[in-house]
Amino acid sequence: MNLLEKTDEEILKIANPLWDELVKYSNNKDYGGFTKNFSAQMLYGANEIEISKQWTNNKLLTSLSKQREFYGCLRRNNYVTVLYKQTSDEVPGEFLGRLVLGVEDDKIKIFGATIF
Repeated sequence: MNLLEKTDEEILKIANPLWDELVKYSNNKDYGGFTKNFSAQMLYGANEIEISKQWTNNKLLTSLSKQREFYGCLRRNNYVTVLYKQTSDEVPGEFLGRLVLGVEDDKIKIFGATIF
């Protein structure tokens, strides 16, 4: 499967449900749900204690709005980065969401996920 050859629309059909799950599980502080689509590399750096600390210390990460706005896709190396405008139900302002997708064992996995 060549992820880089997919159109933005095809990528969004994959990315949107993954992003929506990340928002849901982050808001619920559900580590298992949050990490279920992570690549092995991503899981290695995403231990439960560190993620729980982030949820405790950053209100944004547990109050993300279900609404998001797609900004675009960046294709580089073997990955596609999907950019979203993301808001919070409690923290004022707009934030940039970044979802990095790649292929691992013939499955699309999350290789990066951040909010700026």
